[in-house]
Amino acid sequence: MISVGLFVTCLVDLHRPNVGFAAIALLEEAGCTVEVPDSQVCCGQPAYNSGDDGSTIKIAKQVITAFERFQYVVVPSGSCASMIVAHYPELFSDDAIWLKRAEDLAGRSHELFGFLVDIMKVDTFPAEHVGDVTYHDACSGLRDLGIKDQPRQLMSNVSGLSLVEMEDTDVCCGFGGTFCVKFPDISERMVSDKAALVKQSGARTLLGGDMGCLLNISGRLSRVDANVRVFHLAEVLAGMTDVPAIGEGAGTLTDPATKA
Repeated sequence: MISVGLFVTCLVDLHRPNVGFAAIALLEEAGCTVEVPDSQVCCGQPAYNSGDDGSTIKIAKQVITAFERFQYVVVPSGSCASMIVAHYPELFSDDAIWLKRAEDLAGRSHELFGFLVDIMKVDTFPAEHVGDVTYHDACSGLRDLGIKDQPRQLMSNVSGLSLVEMEDTDVCCGFGGTFCVKFPDISERMVSDKAALVKQSGARTLLGGDMGCLLNISGRLSRVDANVRVFHLAEVLAGMTDVPAIGEGAGTLTDPATKA
């Protein structure tokens, strides 16, 4: 069995644990054994984006140590996976020992959909989702990791699902981690444009692979009274959408024991 350490991410842990349970279900279905190390922390992206390299390095060292024993590390978020894969090695360019450990972790780490399709060669799950959906390509997963075709390959095998591509699906939603805090007016305009494109597609469901984007877009959709439900694609693939959609309120925790 392939040993996988699941990097849950802060937003999944705090706002949408159902995504974490769905990721575990998919990885186990693909033939992996999955563990979630208790010692994992934030990937460090907020500190990194704010220029606080000292704090980022401390955080990165803890993450590297927590996941050192796994064959693979899988992340249900392109932005957090990108932080580990693309930016951790940069942090230790002047420290040969930690650079080697960071590069080792980067080489074993993957975004969830990329891991399922590219590494495990699995693109079909016994999932059903009747109706039209549209998909948002998150910036970091797309540009840093090349996550584009993999989620679409997985969606193409979901019974009843029809993908309707919105215009500018690969344009930023305006979240950008700390960007939305530093530049709220620009961020609001960007997410308003994205919400308009979601509505224009005519799809009743928006899917994606990054909780930051999905929280941001779902919030805007609710403010413009769009009749669109928002889910992480992992939830659809695992058949775990029997909960309120993202942005619909509490009750998003699904007991994985009931989904065995």
